[in-house]
Amino acid sequence: MPEQPAPVRVLIVDDQAMVREGFAFLLHAQAGIEVVGTAADGCEALDRVEELRPDVVLMDVRMPEMDGLEATAEIVARTPDTRVLILTTYDLDEYVYQALCAGASGFLLKDASAGQLAEGIRVVASGESLLAPSATRRLITEFTRLAGMETEAAAGTGPRPAALTSLPGLTERETDVLALIAQGYSNTEISSHLFVTESTVKSHVSKVLVKLGLRDRTQAAIYAYETGVVVVASPG
Repeated sequence: MPEQPAPVRVLIVDDQAMVREGFAFLLHAQAGIEVVGTAADGCEALDRVEELRPDVVLMDVRMPEMDGLEATAEIVARTPDTRVLILTTYDLDEYVYQALCAGASGFLLKDASAGQLAEGIRVVASGESLLAPSATRRLITEFTRLAGMETEAAAGTGPRPAALTSLPGLTERETDVLALIAQGYSNTEISSHLFVTESTVKSHVSKVLVKLGLRDRTQAAIYAYETGVVVVASPG
């Protein structure tokens, strides 16, 4: 018989004991997932990550002592092989954007079903980002809003016109793929847009991430706007 893959090791971080226990209970029955521990705040989470080396951390944002934003940045810096999945009550949570910038691989709503929770953990553990195109677009809207404010403050002008620039080390097609990722397109949508197969798109995405030293599509989207590969158009 083929050897079964090792279960995904999960650490649950939330300041509410009932939430921690509830998620642990839901995940206990899910195949291929093992809850290895829990933590009540960011400080405890750092200690537990060092001790347990989980594959995925389910991270709440609003917590005492050290919140999820600071804890996420520390975990990503200290143990880059551990993925962080943000838990939030609303998908428009003002802190989601900051957490993704800190290195989180995506987010889940706290009312997710056991199946959705397990699948999200598996996706993140596999190295992908858990962020639907609609959520990516909201993330980008927030990023470009903040970037536009910074541009205005620095130069006394409005946001720059929409533009596409190239990056050293990327081919023209890879730059096209990066720009479409930044606009929230899925692999299937990119495939249709560029008239190539989905497997070709996956290959391009992998090369972009490796060449730019990025963890996932979410970081790629943020990077594209930070470097000017794509910029928001002026509303006027």
